Amino acid sequence: MYSVVYYCVDFLTWMTLSEADDSIVRMGNILCRYTIITKLTVRMRGFLPCVTPLLGLLLLLLTQGRVQGSSSCPLYCSCHGARVDCSSRALTTSSLPSRLPPATTELHLHNNQLTTLPNSLLDFLSSLRSVSLHGNPWACDCGVLYLRAWLLRQPANYTSHSNITCSSPPRLRGRLVVYLVEEEVLESCHYWYCDLAMASQVCLFVFVAVQAGLLAAVVVFLRRFESLSREARRTTEESLLGEGLMSNEYSEYEPMKDSII
Repeated sequence: MYSVVYYCVDFLTWMTLSEADDSIVRMGNILCRYTIITKLTVRMRGFLPCVTPLLGLLLLLLTQGRVQGSSSCPLYCSCHGARVDCSSRALTTSSLPSRLPPATTELHLHNNQLTTLPNSLLDFLSSLRSVSLHGNPWACDCGVLYLRAWLLRQPANYTSHSNITCSSPPRLRGRLVVYLVEEEVLESCHYWYCDLAMASQVCLFVFVAVQAGLLAAVVVFLRRFESLSREARRTTEESLLGEGLMSNEYSEYEPMKDSII
């Protein structure tokens, strides 16, 4: 049992150091795991006849997921050892793999449809020695700041600087990304929350204007109502005063009529 394990470890180490094709390494991993699990099943069959198949399946799933997560080649790319080739595949920023093998030393992303690079895409590739990014329609707005900062951190003899140029906006077309000034890039930035803040301010202004109009209408109505109330009160007082005078005149006229009779 232990000799099989040592043999598999030596075999996989040899394939890794010799930079064999990723598919061959993956096949070797599967064959070695199958051999080890078969030996383990034979040893444990006499003790746990029911649990052994489940244990073997569990080990296979766990090791399979671990190997795929560490050494699998990104989708739409081809891998040859530590070389990852994603060139000439019409990749866009949204279809670009979000994670690359950590042991990548050479990365090809040229001749695609990339406008920006996702933040921190290249930061964890400590062994990276060469990257080709030419032949992409780079948009030199806020999204290019990460690529510009990454290029500025590279050595002065890095030859790919001269091939990475802007395609948009028109005023920056043809400019080298590494030589862009941050202020001229920020001039083309349009953040969605800035538009949201502007829309909120406009809505607030409209709301205040409507409230002011309603308040002015209420004030005008109250003044009009007060004027009508005063007019009605004066009319009522005049009518009552007129009825009082008429009643007094009638009371004075009655005694005079009696005396004449």
